[in-house]
Amino acid sequence: MRITRLHLKNFKRFTDLTIENIPEQAKLVLLIGSNGSGKSSIFDAFNSVAKLRAPVSMEPSYYLKNRIPSEVNILFDDDSKLSSKESINVNVRESIPEDVYKKSTKFIGRSSIRIVPRISNRGNVTAIEKDTDGPQTFIDADSRFDNDLSMYMQQIDNALREPVFSGRSADTLKIFQDFIQPLNTSLINIFGGDVTTTIQIAEFQNATTQNNGKLIFKKGASKINYDLLSHGEKQIVILLLNFIVRKEQYQDAIIFIDEMDCHLNTALQSKLLEEIVNVWIPDDAQLWTASHALGFIDFARKSDHASILDLDLLNFDVPQTIQPQSKDRLEVYEVAIPKTMLFDILKGKRLVVCENQNDEYFNLLQIQDTIFVGLKDSRDVFLNVKRDPRYHSLRDRDFLTDTEIDRIKGKYPNHHILRYYDFENYLYHPDNIAELEITEFNKEIYIKEIIRQKGERIHYILATLASSRQNYEEFKTDPKLKDKEIDTIIDDFKSDNFERFYKYFDMKDQFNKSSLAPFNLSKEKLVQTSWFKQQIENILNS
Repeated sequence: MRITRLHLKNFKRFTDLTIENIPEQAKLVLLIGSNGSGKSSIFDAFNSVAKLRAPVSMEPSYYLKNRIPSEVNILFDDDSKLSSKESINVNVRESIPEDVYKKSTKFIGRSSIRIVPRISNRGNVTAIEKDTDGPQTFIDADSRFDNDLSMYMQQIDNALREPVFSGRSADTLKIFQDFIQPLNTSLINIFGGDVTTTIQIAEFQNATTQNNGKLIFKKGASKINYDLLSHGEKQIVILLLNFIVRKEQYQDAIIFIDEMDCHLNTALQSKLLEEIVNVWIPDDAQLWTASHALGFIDFARKSDHASILDLDLLNFDVPQTIQPQSKDRLEVYEVAIPKTMLFDILKGKRLVVCENQNDEYFNLLQIQDTIFVGLKDSRDVFLNVKRDPRYHSLRDRDFLTDTEIDRIKGKYPNHHILRYYDFENYLYHPDNIAELEITEFNKEIYIKEIIRQKGERIHYILATLASSRQNYEEFKTDPKLKDKEIDTIIDDFKSDNFERFYKYFDMKDQFNKSSLAPFNLSKEKLVQTSWFKQQIENILNS
């Protein structure tokens, strides 16, 4: 179940808000905006829909703007709808249509006030089964952890005791794999390190009427009770435990969690969101979360299954329509770090936007006073440097001629273009591999193999040449940058002179690298040669 459209009318601070065109593939919807921009108000709208199944004691003025009847209308990916309109306080089960009731029960939310400093003995597992332990509103504390922990311990206890009563030995390996290993694995994925440096669940003690329960973690040779963990560690434990205990409820659900990044440093923010979205959110569910954290924005911008909705600095006293933000613009980061501050911090440094995930490898070069940031494709790279010449950019050559590159550089001096077809052409260049001094590698034989494969694919590649060049954003911006003829490309590609054809031969998709398999060439190894670094520095400095 996924939301594709949301309409709020006279609800809290929104006079008439429409959020539309959320892609069906959006497993994550990230709400960004400054404090007080209305992010949590959207979660209250979800919560009001969920409360169709239970009484709400909150006074109507908390929801209704200027005491005008409000509406909450939601459209899903299957074209079904859910609408509360004025009926926020409906509490008579029989008055709710069955399909509406089922949809309303699949909204599960958590407020940002969910840190439980100490484990208590107040856990109530029945509240989990009926989902009655959520916060009434998103200004209230979320106390689900006490119940989650009680259920977690009960599940492990039952798994241990059931075989005993049936005369069998407990399958402790299966219990570990089902209840403990998933959490411990996620803790390492998020915090990094290994079992010697990162907290791992080690043991527990059930609560009694006299004593609180205990969840004991180990970190190396030390054992630490939950109560003594840092706030950041508690935050992550609370979230993960909730997902494993309520995994059945989260199937086909709308899950909305406010400010999951609380108490986390920037590096952990991205890792946490990646782990939750990719591991713990079911494929048929959708996670909505609100944040102004740099790590969350960075993950959502790079993910193909995330949408970003920006609520910042909008006048909600008038109708507003919001659509997912374009990810080709680095302005989505401005909620976390204003551009003026960014360039002040980077004063004296080059900020270079590049294609795909190549920033990860370019940054390994440690080019002096240079930082790389990855964008989706060459179009996004060009548009950023076109909008703001303080950026530098680095795009693949693709099928650009030498004269076109010169014209583009003349008009956009900070727009740098690789001299070979793409990033992989540098990685797998014969001179780059030769620098590794691999005994079995024969440079001349390797060049002949590239020429052979080029000859096999030449007709297919030349057939797609003209159509490929239609999509270059530089030409759309200024047609005068484009050559009228492409004869030079065709002549170079037909040549067996290595440096002539190699600049147009796609080593990423057109070259079969099976001949290189015995050498175990990782990208990390190939980008750290002196040859590779020198090539990239030459391009950026030209």
